[in-house]
Amino acid sequence: MKRILVLLLLLPGVILAQKDKILVSDLTKIQQVSGITAAKNKVVYTVNSIVKNEDKPLEYDYINKLYLLSEDRKSSIALTQGKEGVGQAEISPDGKMIAFVRRVKDKSQIFILPLSGGEPWQLTHSKYGASSPKFSPDGKRILYSGGIRLEELVNDSLLNPQKGLPAFSLEKPGFEKDSYLLKGSKVKPNPDGNLEEIRAYLNKSTEDKKTRVFTRLNFQGEANLNGDISFSHLFEIEVKENAQARALTSGFASYNGANYAPDGRSIFVSTAKDADEHPDRESENKIVQIQLSDLSQKVILSKNETAFRGFSLSPSGKKAATVISGTNGLSYGKLAIVNSDGSQLKEIDFDRVPSGFNWTPDEKFLYFTAQSNGGSPIFRLELSSGKVTRLTDYDTGIAQLTLLDSGEWVYARTGADNPNELYIASADLKTKTRVSDLNDHWLKNKILSVPVKQIYKNSKGQDIEFWVMKPANYKEGQKYPVVLQLHGGPTAMWGPGEGSMWHEFQYFAAMGYGVVFPNQRGSGGYGKDFQFSNYRDWGKGPQEDALGALDMACKESWVDKDKLVITGGSYAGYLTAWIIAHDHRFKAAFAQRGVYDLSTFMGEGNAWRLTPNYFGLPWEKEEETKIRENSPFTYVDKIKTPFLIKHGDNDLRTGVIQSEMMYKSLKYLGRDVEYVRYQGATHELSRTGNVRQRIDRILRIHEFFQRYI
Repeated sequence: MKRILVLLLLLPGVILAQKDKILVSDLTKIQQVSGITAAKNKVVYTVNSIVKNEDKPLEYDYINKLYLLSEDRKSSIALTQGKEGVGQAEISPDGKMIAFVRRVKDKSQIFILPLSGGEPWQLTHSKYGASSPKFSPDGKRILYSGGIRLEELVNDSLLNPQKGLPAFSLEKPGFEKDSYLLKGSKVKPNPDGNLEEIRAYLNKSTEDKKTRVFTRLNFQGEANLNGDISFSHLFEIEVKENAQARALTSGFASYNGANYAPDGRSIFVSTAKDADEHPDRESENKIVQIQLSDLSQKVILSKNETAFRGFSLSPSGKKAATVISGTNGLSYGKLAIVNSDGSQLKEIDFDRVPSGFNWTPDEKFLYFTAQSNGGSPIFRLELSSGKVTRLTDYDTGIAQLTLLDSGEWVYARTGADNPNELYIASADLKTKTRVSDLNDHWLKNKILSVPVKQIYKNSKGQDIEFWVMKPANYKEGQKYPVVLQLHGGPTAMWGPGEGSMWHEFQYFAAMGYGVVFPNQRGSGGYGKDFQFSNYRDWGKGPQEDALGALDMACKESWVDKDKLVITGGSYAGYLTAWIIAHDHRFKAAFAQRGVYDLSTFMGEGNAWRLTPNYFGLPWEKEEETKIRENSPFTYVDKIKTPFLIKHGDNDLRTGVIQSEMMYKSLKYLGRDVEYVRYQGATHELSRTGNVRQRIDRILRIHEFFQRYI
């Protein structure tokens, strides 16, 4: 019998338990939990999936569906079907219904779905849209947000009954007042008329989208230019059909992150500290309490040059957790506990930025997650002592942390073994159970490369963590090429618990590359001092860290030092260009959506504040700002490495002129350079956007590198 088995193994086509490599098309198989809501031990979660578009070959659609976890926690049932996307799900306090958001005629509206059965029905019909639903504690009302353009708000009889104008100026040159915003003028547009008729004609051109006129500082969105100023206002509506919503806020200020107080009589919300200042110039905010009986507002937290992110009330409503940060230049979030009336604010000694707060019923502990050392662990704050304890490892990423009535925890987990699954853990988080099968079913026969952490100590004495992944088909005694993968931000952080690059790293390992990814100085997840240690030093210092990590990895016997390649996006596109201008070891390089000239970046993208925050202003003294010294474009003539440059046509975060200037200059110099533009793509292409373009991007990196290695 043994002899027969040996013969079978030797026969062509007979494979026992052979595993497959990760394919580029596996990107379309990855499913992710994007939201969790729970009440009365019922768990509802949202899953993001990619499905084929049956009408367009090679194209795909994104689908979001709601799922209900069974009571025995062994299966889940889909609550929504079809290609209509859903999001922002919220379960009622009694666990009997769900509110969620779906688009209707290009506006987001709130729908109600009874968990006892039946079809979802539309609750809101707001002309301003409806999002971020929150049930009142008794489950009878829903609090939600609506987005309103300034021109709409000026002429809205409900939200602006006095038809007043904003106290801040719209900064239109030559006009002391902004009365031109008011409608009702009898002046008819006439290009050949008097000055008022000409102005009416010009305004009509703008209304008809023949022109776009900008007078604001922040006129760049992520994908489109936008001269409009919009405000987020709050509304409340009873949970019954044909109910009419009432406005809770008004005026020329936005209200964000609203939540009911436990007694349901008031809400706590963030708004601008000074509503008289132009929204583009107002960086401070305050926390206010709004009484629902008369809509009176009381300031709870307000401090000069300070922003408050979130206001998570304790179960009794007596305390709250928030994250505070400065507003001038570089800022770093700090965990703080405060009484709900704003008294006794206490900053906690915790050198990470927390999120996802969960109070225990007895209010003795606050649980949260925070990016740290390549993962996103769960931490616990003991309120009495102020002590913070890490409860889970650095090798996984925990998101959507939610406390159940049973005292157990439910969350989404990312790790090297799986990009995303739903888990339930014991109250002490020591035992956990996977309760979903989003990705495990297609991964079980795949070869995965496991990241191994190493540490490089740089010239400043900092520990630089980096990870090395061997090729998936690794065989002892063979040599393999290595790709150095850099992260952007510059305050992003990579590691086994950060899921955005899971597929790309595994794909390159499957294609026979070793993968090295470092967290160079300036990365998030390592504390305030480390994050800001690249101040006025985006190039030289981070280059030392990235190449130092690569040098350590190259000491391994399987690395082919003559076949090194490099890539990165956004700030890492910057760093890729910087490195190949100063170091010529790489056979090829691919820079994505990068910034290459810090001076012109001031006007190019909506992330332009990075220049003044990290360096200063372009017209200030170069010996102080070091803007030109830190711009990769300054050294463009030193680039000899074969270079592929990529940008999305609609990328307004960094701006396409950055890459056009780099490409055109290298082309003029006669260097090996190729330029790729993705139609309709934004800055987020590697993470979101057209799936076919995402696949093309990964393949294009691989194909370009293969030309040279």
